[in-house]
Amino acid sequence: MAERIVIVGGDAAGMSAASKAVRISKNISVVVLERTGTASYAACGLPYYVEGLVPDARMLIARSPERFAEDGIDLRRFNEVVEIDLDHRNVKVVDKEAGKEYKEPFDQLLLSTGAVATKPPVKGVDAEGSVVLRNFDDGLLLRAILADSEALHKKPLRVVIVGGGYVGMELAEAVKALGHEVAVVEMLPRVFSTVDPEMSELVAAELLDKGVEVFTEEALVAVEDTPTGRVSGVTTTSRSLPADLVIFSSGVRPATELADAAGIPRDETGAIATDDYMRTPVDGVWSAGDCTASTHLITGKRAWIPLGTTANKQGRIAGENMVGGRVRFGGVVGTAVAKVFDLEVARTGLGEAEASNEGFEVATSLITAGNKAHYYPGASPLKVKLLADRKTGKLIGGQIIGRSGAAKRIDVVATALHAGMTVEQFNALDLSYAPPFAPVWDPLLIAAQQLEKAL
Repeated sequence: MAERIVIVGGDAAGMSAASKAVRISKNISVVVLERTGTASYAACGLPYYVEGLVPDARMLIARSPERFAEDGIDLRRFNEVVEIDLDHRNVKVVDKEAGKEYKEPFDQLLLSTGAVATKPPVKGVDAEGSVVLRNFDDGLLLRAILADSEALHKKPLRVVIVGGGYVGMELAEAVKALGHEVAVVEMLPRVFSTVDPEMSELVAAELLDKGVEVFTEEALVAVEDTPTGRVSGVTTTSRSLPADLVIFSSGVRPATELADAAGIPRDETGAIATDDYMRTPVDGVWSAGDCTASTHLITGKRAWIPLGTTANKQGRIAGENMVGGRVRFGGVVGTAVAKVFDLEVARTGLGEAEASNEGFEVATSLITAGNKAHYYPGASPLKVKLLADRKTGKLIGGQIIGRSGAAKRIDVVATALHAGMTVEQFNALDLSYAPPFAPVWDPLLIAAQQLEKAL
């Protein structure tokens, strides 16, 4: 009899696992249970769909249910798993379309339940016009509201974005591009806090230059609403702001409710506990994607860094290992990039405060250099920060911000972190040069030269 694999969650990790498993083994049966109507879509593209740069939401869908069926994957949409029975090796499922419950048996179970958006526990957060952007349906709703603002009898809309992280910044650009007024409220001292202060100040300046109001060190106290229950504004610790729409981008957490109820443990990050093979401590149960964590290659500790790249890799590894493979997920260094209006913002490894908190004796360099030869049309400055451990001389982090040339340069630093390179080794890299792409001394090498002096 074919071994039965059940996968809970049909996005990046879940569908990557399913596809990998059926490619490797033909003696299996794979069922994917997805509670929404959409599987295998590019969540990171949602802000660009909201803005209209992606004209059709279907363009974000990587593979259709029919294509998965051709590959032998039984993808069941609108089927929500509500309980895991480890003793009897089955899951209880609610088929939302048929309006019935059933039990699905498994030999191997993969939890790829992702993460859920969080809202601060304040008055009015569920008022009409208070939304999040986490899944496909959220994107459809948000675009409809922003595109048809006349239905709210007001244009431009006054939009407040709660949270100044990656998605908040992308949404600020999207909403502004649609002609609406935007204010960002962030409880931390600065927006884009995953980069160091001297870098995030460039992000704040870009927002202000593009007409976005920025209020930092202000916690949300309440979402104000009208007698009919529609959003009318927000109150922070320092002010009141009018609002026709409030978008919460204040964070996510691992979706662990099913695992918790079944007694599947979490690790110190709060995510579902796994080893590097994506196995949980429960025999025959695996986890991958935003509901679990990874090993951080710089600290050696578990780190919850929910990114689509990581989810896809973990899913592929889980899929192979569930059918007898022995593949290890090597870990992450926290590489991430974002576009904030005309800025490319990139980071990898540890920031200065993170590194100090982890016990590193930190050396840094901070330089500004051109992204191209200075005489070449379109040349503009890049700000580069590199960090190293004084004791070992190893590179431990990097951040780059500029008009162009920052986003993909960070991959050079990430590669060096994976390789465990010292600053001296990094400084010796044979990086490419041609006037349209880089000056003869690439900004990364200039920063490395300065960092070597600081060690």
